[in-house]
Amino acid sequence: MHPRDRNLLPRRIFLAGTLTVLAALALVPLSGMLRPASAEQAQVVPAPAKDEPLAAISGMETAVLAGGCFWGVQGVFQHVNGVISAVSGYSGGEKGTAIYEVVSNGTTGHAEAVQIDYDPSKISYGQLLQIYFSVAHNPTQLNYQGPDHGTQYRSAIFATSDAQAEISKAYIAQLDAAKVFDAPIVTQVNPLKAFYAAEDYHQDFATLHPDHPYIAYHDLPKIENLKLLFPEVYRDTPVLVRTASTQ
Repeated sequence: MHPRDRNLLPRRIFLAGTLTVLAALALVPLSGMLRPASAEQAQVVPAPAKDEPLAAISGMETAVLAGGCFWGVQGVFQHVNGVISAVSGYSGGEKGTAIYEVVSNGTTGHAEAVQIDYDPSKISYGQLLQIYFSVAHNPTQLNYQGPDHGTQYRSAIFATSDAQAEISKAYIAQLDAAKVFDAPIVTQVNPLKAFYAAEDYHQDFATLHPDHPYIAYHDLPKIENLKLLFPEVYRDTPVLVRTASTQ
């Protein structure tokens, strides 16, 4: 058995059965092509009322967001113009437990997260949050996303600055007040203590394994929704971890 397949078994064991069948059958026509129908639909959300303006010059800032399996979150943000890199990893726990098999037991304090380095002259932190709440995950699901259950799949923002924390909290309050979602947002906002990159076999997973049943059913539709709802920031060619690491 390939090491990747062995390590993924605890999380996706049911894919060999029911979900594989669903992914094969749940196909709908979209833009002249067959696309898998996802269990979760994107939610149209307004732009944040509180945000930082685009920077006058190019640079790099970092956001760390968690919203279920990091495969899909990474896959979405790798297609966002202005994102320099998006790396799957773990945040919220200790360095010694930032190991997939250990994080998967749900007791480490870690969440599967994605570190997003972005150019603030091309996209703002608030715009990243709009994509996060609209396309990347469902912020009303407490300690789970779709089929993935446990605190490691919680919705969480790990703010790298006081400004990020303020923008995040204000945006959550804005969306809740407007009753954009049918249930209250459960997204946690905590200061970032550390981010630990996940194992190599998790990086760029959505791009490298588009035929994987989990990716086809849950994650490719997220990327399609990004293209449909945010065409002004969508880019067709994703920025990949492996490509960046070879430069």
